[in-house]
Amino acid sequence: MPDRGSEWLVEDGIGEWRALLIENGEAVDAKLLWPGEMRTGEFVTAQLVAKRAGKGRGTARTECGREILVDQLPWGITEGEKLTVLITRAAIAERGRLKRAQGRVVDGVPKNEAAPWPTLDARRVHRFPAGLWEDAWSAASSGSIAFPGGEVLCSVTPAMTVIDVDGEGGARELALAAVPAIARALRLFNIGGNIGVDFPSIEAKADRRAVDEALGGALGGFSHERTAMNGFGFVQIVARLEGPSLLHRFWTSRVGMCARMALRRAEMLEGAGAALLTVHPALKAKITDEWLEELARRAGRDVRLETDPGLALEAPSAQLVAP
Repeated sequence: MPDRGSEWLVEDGIGEWRALLIENGEAVDAKLLWPGEMRTGEFVTAQLVAKRAGKGRGTARTECGREILVDQLPWGITEGEKLTVLITRAAIAERGRLKRAQGRVVDGVPKNEAAPWPTLDARRVHRFPAGLWEDAWSAASSGSIAFPGGEVLCSVTPAMTVIDVDGEGGARELALAAVPAIARALRLFNIGGNIGVDFPSIEAKADRRAVDEALGGALGGFSHERTAMNGFGFVQIVARLEGPSLLHRFWTSRVGMCARMALRRAEMLEGAGAALLTVHPALKAKITDEWLEELARRAGRDVRLETDPGLALEAPSAQLVAP
């Protein structure tokens, strides 16, 4: 039996699957998967459509048209042949382009090797403990995690995810106070790839070393490499990139994220009556009839959808009304 003090929980939502790693009653890691997406660790069948001359790399395409950049192509393979591909990095949308999924060619699917999401021992639940998903979602939406005396602000760029330390007090004290929040952001938002942390500039080498040591301790168990802090307070971290972080989701698909959250809030209503969901007009354009039908089926009630341009994308209204 898994240790209930530390386990993955999975919630089957409308238009998405959500996962939280719970440790001692607190959410420390969060993941999302949307229908049709390939995920790291998944085995897929694809056709080789392009091969680089003299290279063991190429491009494969699944039956549903999704392209994968593949490596470790077998010797003598030709375009048009079928491949079994292990996905090593999911596709990541960016503004104006899509980073295609990456994978490596394998010799068949190992027995009993079902692709885990997010992990083999995850426990599926009807609903997460109250407030945990909402807190993680809101923090990712704002890209901010507060700590005593300041906050860390996380921003996505095409080159890297940047974490800025903002607050009051001396540079050394502020940097040290920010370390736990930085460690929490990296895990909670599921951040990978190139990461830059912009601490306040610290002149004394001993003080910079103290921050480096604190950061190393806080990131224990988080697989990564990092540089020492330079004289301008900058630290670069490189972690394995498996797919889009929650920050990437909001950066490229904020309307989609908010539409799904609106449906979740309506699904959680308790009591008698019809569900009235009022959203920003942009969300109504995103919410499909199939999603509304699924919401009505799950809730066992009629569902009405209205719009209010005065509402923020992130602040829909869900309430029970007379049938």
